[in-house]
Amino acid sequence: MSLKQDISVDKLPVHVAIIMDGNGRWAAQHGKERIFGHSQGVESVRSVIEAAAELGIKYLTLYAFSTENWGRPDDEVTALMGIMVQSLNDETATLLKNDIRMSAIGDFTRLSDDVLERLSETIRLTSSSKGLNLVVALSYSSRWEITEAAKKMAADINKGSLKIESAGETDFEKYLNTYGIPDPDLLIRTSGELRISNFLLWQIAYTELYFTEKLWPDFRKEDFYDAIIDFQKRERRFGKTSEQILEK
Repeated sequence: MSLKQDISVDKLPVHVAIIMDGNGRWAAQHGKERIFGHSQGVESVRSVIEAAAELGIKYLTLYAFSTENWGRPDDEVTALMGIMVQSLNDETATLLKNDIRMSAIGDFTRLSDDVLERLSETIRLTSSSKGLNLVVALSYSSRWEITEAAKKMAADINKGSLKIESAGETDFEKYLNTYGIPDPDLLIRTSGELRISNFLLWQIAYTELYFTEKLWPDFRKEDFYDAIIDFQKRERRFGKTSEQILEK
């Protein structure tokens, strides 16, 4: 019996973000090289995208590769980029079939030509899809994003197109990679690590956090459903009291 039947469709999170962690440890547990764990994690990505689309969740953001990951051994980075290109080649048709629109956030100046070309093509081909919005965070870190946003905002203040006296949070958000995307309602992290790892720091100010011991290559639909059910049991107050929420 699936946990899916216990999910209330009236209380779904609009946006779920996932830190997909534990590929390397999974590989080590199975006596394999780290890259084998990354390749196995692709099936988890496929499963979670399918689950989110079937539930009717509007946005799903996956942390695929951080700016810090560029510091990993060259052979691992090269292999990861290869997996990314292959996955985009393999999955584009499925995204189109399921009406899934893909976009991406991150510092694309560091991507190789083949990755950037394949990524751009998938984004173009799926741009008219109306179902799940799949956001891939690639060569992304939140401190990089916030720093770049601050530079752009400062430049507009210097040009006089934005007045510093009236600039506020909503103005700043316009310079972020995620502008136009609602903040995550739920952030899932696998592998038992209890940290955010420089991911969507501005955007998760009031996001519900869910941590699981399961390593990413073992994470499947039922695990995703379990996280949604846990989310639906929580009271989201956004700084208010329980009584104020009930009065609504």
